[in-house]
Amino acid sequence: MLKSGPMYFSYGLDLTNSFQRQASSDNSLPLWQRADDRFFWNKFISTDLVDFRAGGVNSSGFRATSTQPGVDPYILPVISGMLRLTTTAVKGKPLGFLLITRRSRHRTGTRYFSRGIDEEGHVSNFNETEQAIVLNDADPSSSFALGSSSGQAASRDVHILAYVQTRGSVPVYWAEVNKLKYTPDLQIRGVDSAVNSAKLHFEEQIKLYGDVYMVNLVNQKGREKRVKDAYEQMTRYLQSSSTEEAASDAKSPETVHIIEAPSVKQQFDRLHYVYFDFHNETKGLKWHRAQLLLDELNEPLLKQQYFHGVYSLNDRSGKVDVRSLQKSVVRTNCMDCLDRTNVVQSMLGRFTLNRMLQDLAVLRKGEAAQEDASFEHTFRNVWADNADVVSRSYSGTGALKTDFTRTGNRTKAGALQDLSNSITRYVRNNFMDGPRQDGFDIFSGAFLPDTSHSRGTLLFVDHRPLLIQSVPYVLLGCLFFVFIAAITHRLPDSSLWPLRFLQIFSTAVAGYCGNFMWTHGTLYVNWPKLNTPQYATEGVQDALVKATKDPLLGPLVKHGRVRSDGRMAHLEEGKKRKE
Repeated sequence: MLKSGPMYFSYGLDLTNSFQRQASSDNSLPLWQRADDRFFWNKFISTDLVDFRAGGVNSSGFRATSTQPGVDPYILPVISGMLRLTTTAVKGKPLGFLLITRRSRHRTGTRYFSRGIDEEGHVSNFNETEQAIVLNDADPSSSFALGSSSGQAASRDVHILAYVQTRGSVPVYWAEVNKLKYTPDLQIRGVDSAVNSAKLHFEEQIKLYGDVYMVNLVNQKGREKRVKDAYEQMTRYLQSSSTEEAASDAKSPETVHIIEAPSVKQQFDRLHYVYFDFHNETKGLKWHRAQLLLDELNEPLLKQQYFHGVYSLNDRSGKVDVRSLQKSVVRTNCMDCLDRTNVVQSMLGRFTLNRMLQDLAVLRKGEAAQEDASFEHTFRNVWADNADVVSRSYSGTGALKTDFTRTGNRTKAGALQDLSNSITRYVRNNFMDGPRQDGFDIFSGAFLPDTSHSRGTLLFVDHRPLLIQSVPYVLLGCLFFVFIAAITHRLPDSSLWPLRFLQIFSTAVAGYCGNFMWTHGTLYVNWPKLNTPQYATEGVQDALVKATKDPLLGPLVKHGRVRSDGRMAHLEEGKKRKE
């Protein structure tokens, strides 16, 4: 789990908070008390130190006699995500380019085992991405130093201009259930059951960011349509009243769909839903068609502004002269909040970056940063690296189509890499993500170990019938025998028919085993053992019932006492337990 994504810390700079939030924070407080709880990744494993610092009792029963401020330096917030600082230049003007993505520690996990929203209002794969440029940072000892530039005086003020975006799963109760198929089964509970959870989520978003522009990029046809409809229904539930507007073209019957509240009568009228049919509009790598979404968001983006703060290098108190504040945020999602989301976020980042540089007079009106080939190369690669990091921590592989993101061209090598990533995702998501999800749950505190040693050991015991467990091994053994028999030379006087008979028999057994696994795929998914999802519990039980009806293995499975409820108890024990 720790290797799934990089982590970062700083002794002087609060990495958990955006520059805008830092500007209003109390710098006299220690870092851990200023940290944003959502991105304080090591918060749970620091609880003993936090309790000791407060003069309480830690998990070992040790009590501090009074508050212990000397512990503060040891409670060091760590973020999980991506951070890239680059010294570059635009049109000959030196500047620092920063991209930082903070991954939420709430409802964290892997691609198919963490979807939608929970009862506390936390959504899966929530990330805050902040793009910033730093001007005049010539002092190497400065907190924001990105490298000194010759000819600049250290007495100059440092200008930091930052723009924040977010991404997160569709805030309803939904899941994708692995069954060894390439496309999992989609389950969505009634939207009305998730209204209270969605309210908690968006209350926090509005409090932190202001108005929220919810950009939805899922498909309007096929299996994803149900997710689109659920999101739109949730938006209508939350707003006091809604007006809707849709547009179509030759490529799509619904290019853009907007749901707005005509006036702000209550808090959730500050939610603005914007749907864009990304796949249809950009089919054939026509990424320029995404400009249609940018045109739709043009006015909100201009009103949104960005953070602009001026820091004096001679003032070590950390006071900030705030020139402008970002007033709203764009919250982007697709199904995974990965590949499509990455494209749109980098597009919005480019739009705002050009606006920043024009406001600073680095660019003239009408000019764009992409006209500078060197900076464009930096910009593309930093955003592509960000896409890979976010994708790897959630899906287990880098993002798709990053060759186009990096170079602007689709290559054969990039297509092969995408094929490799897709295959790797399938293998990881079905056969390897269970233990990784357990790792997330232990590290984040979503699972609290029981003191009962017997219950703890039972969690990791494979309670499937031995016959069910043996099917993959029989399959591999038969395939291995067929392969060896095919490449092994026989002696001239040896009899051929026994070997051929065994090959045919092994091929038939392998085919039967493969078909059995494919038919009852739920039994062979590597599920999380600690916080086992309810749908997994039900799916395994249903699959075992179906397995007993198999004409060949069914009677053997049925007589193996596998229907005992006690053998399924370990799945229930894995549910989240709180102190």
